[in-house]
Amino acid sequence: MNTYFADLHIHIGRTQSGKPVKITGAKTLTIDRILEEASDRKGIDIVGVIDSQVPEVIRQLEDMIKDELVQPLTGGGLKYRSTTLLLGSEIEINDETTKGPIHVLAFMPTLEKMRVFSLWLSKYMTNVSLSTQRFLGSAKVLQEKVKSLGGLFIPAHIFTPFKSLYGSGVSCTLTEVFHPEMIDAVELGLSSDTSMADQIPELHHYTFLTNSDAHSLKKIAREYQKLQLNEPTFQEFSYALKAIEGRSVACNYGLNPRLGKYHRTCCANCFTVLNSHEQGDRCPNCGHKRVIKGVYDRLLELKKEERHPDRPPYVHQVPLEFIPKVGPKTLEKLLNRFGTEMNVMHKAQEQELIKVVGEKTAEFIIKARKGELSLETGGAGRYGKVKG
Repeated sequence: MNTYFADLHIHIGRTQSGKPVKITGAKTLTIDRILEEASDRKGIDIVGVIDSQVPEVIRQLEDMIKDELVQPLTGGGLKYRSTTLLLGSEIEINDETTKGPIHVLAFMPTLEKMRVFSLWLSKYMTNVSLSTQRFLGSAKVLQEKVKSLGGLFIPAHIFTPFKSLYGSGVSCTLTEVFHPEMIDAVELGLSSDTSMADQIPELHHYTFLTNSDAHSLKKIAREYQKLQLNEPTFQEFSYALKAIEGRSVACNYGLNPRLGKYHRTCCANCFTVLNSHEQGDRCPNCGHKRVIKGVYDRLLELKKEERHPDRPPYVHQVPLEFIPKVGPKTLEKLLNRFGTEMNVMHKAQEQELIKVVGEKTAEFIIKARKGELSLETGGAGRYGKVKG
């Protein structure tokens, strides 16, 4: 059994011809640049690109196969240098059961299956070439189609205040919206972790995933997981979600929830953290009426019990871009010496780091690796900060 790092929620900002996919995504976030960044700089073994249903992206990948830049894998997925691409789609659901919009991820084993899925989605969407479009049907119909194509179905960033299963604008349970047996895993999102999510009993038997939801190249791998697989393929990943014959999600690496931009309830104007808030109340600090309920506070409303099933470790790891003194020039020094960000975060020894970036910066990196940096809490759309 081998170890692989996987980030399974990466957006495409633009197509090869420059057309927008994720409108808020960076223009440099094209499928070829994503693969290059993941393989050569990040050191991520498996990436899930969740705008792969876009017809122009499918055509570009077909051309890359013809040019032998990527190779289809027998177990599903596409191989680019040292990285496997899993083909996914993020979709918005808002049917009569959800009481608010919910985002889900669907992964297909092959480019051929994704092409079929894309054509089917185009009959239920206004524009299949844009990211995270509204599905004009029920969640269960979508699930049934995904499973009929041999795909994986995963509710996305389930605690984010907006457009998620347990968001503050939604008042439903997992079993009300979905076929529970057709869910392969759930994605936690940047403002929560394993211990927070396991306060909800209906989640106890699902595997938890931690992904970046990257809208730019540098955000790839700010959250990821370590997988135990025989090889980096779609089939092996599906086995890991069910812990079949030793495959597993061995560890989750995520931001400390305090760094997430929706961790605590905050005023959207002055960003004061509010310990209590009733709908309609104004911010006691500035009087602003737009207050956004945080994930921590939302879970206080939803939690049922404190029992936690046996889970892999959840490491509160701070990404390199958050670490004080690690600017672009310092990062290039680290990459020139250690090759990839994964090598810096997981393999580089402290004495080696000191030789490259000095004692103080090396100390920050080691503390970031262990989750020991001092933090300032985020909320209302603003990320938390690492204190220098």
